[in-house]
Amino acid sequence: MAITTQKLTGLKQEGRPIAVLTAWDFLIAQALDHAGVDVILVGDSLAMVALGYDTTLPLTLDEMIHHAKAVKRGVKNALVVVDLPFGCYQESRQQAIQSAVRVLKETGAQAVKMEGGHPAMVDTIAHLVHSGIPVMAHVGLTPQSVHQFGGFRQQGKSPEAAERILNEAIALEQAGAFSIVLEHIPSDLALQISQKLTIPTIGIGAGSQCDGQVLVTADLLGLSSWQPPFAKVYANLHDSIVQATQAYCTEVREHRFP
Repeated sequence: MAITTQKLTGLKQEGRPIAVLTAWDFLIAQALDHAGVDVILVGDSLAMVALGYDTTLPLTLDEMIHHAKAVKRGVKNALVVVDLPFGCYQESRQQAIQSAVRVLKETGAQAVKMEGGHPAMVDTIAHLVHSGIPVMAHVGLTPQSVHQFGGFRQQGKSPEAAERILNEAIALEQAGAFSIVLEHIPSDLALQISQKLTIPTIGIGAGSQCDGQVLVTADLLGLSSWQPPFAKVYANLHDSIVQATQAYCTEVREHRFP
C-alpha cells in the first residue's frame, strides 16, 4: 500500500513506528522500497555520500532535483520526501515556494523537508502548506547550520535550549508540517515532543521514543568512511565491494575472466 502524509499520522495513532531511510539514486531507492521502508528521504546528505563534499552546504537545487528524479523512478510505495538544499529557501517565502514547486513538479516527489524552527521559518512553512505543498520540518541539530552550531553537537541539553526546541516543534505543527525530524537531542526531550505533538516525530540520534527513525543509508550499509555515534551499521558493503573488485581485477590480469 502506498504511503501518504495522512497515512503517517495514522501510523502514529496506531503506535506503529515509522521506518525512514535516505536514497540518492535509482538502485538504492528501488531496494529500499522493495524492503518496505515507509519514507524515502532524498536527503542533502547525498552531498557527502554521493558527491564527495565535506558538508551539505555546497549542494545546489539542480543537483538535488537530478538525484530526486532518479530516486522517484525507483519507488512505488514509499513516501518520497526531498530536502530543500541550503540557500534555496532561506531568503524569502517566495524563494521557498519557487524551490519547492520545482522539486514537486520536476521530480514527482510528494513532499519537501526544510530545516529550522525560528519564527521566520515557521511563517515560511505555513505559507508553503497554505499553498498546497506538504512539508516535513526539522529541529534540533540542523546540519545546514553546522557552522553556526560550531560543529555537529547535540542540541537541547540546557533547560532553556530544550524549551526553545519544544516550542519550535509546537509552532511547526501549528504551521501545518505533517511530520518533524528531531536530530541529535536528548531522548527525554524527544519523548516530550513526541507526546506533545499529534504529527509524527522522526528521530535521528534522539533516542527510541520517537514515532519513527531515520538513518543515512550509506551509514546503515557500511559504505561511509565514518558514521555518527548514533548510527548502526547493518552491513559492511564497503569491504564487500573492495573484495569483489579485487577478485575481478585479479581474474582479468590472470586471464581468468571472462
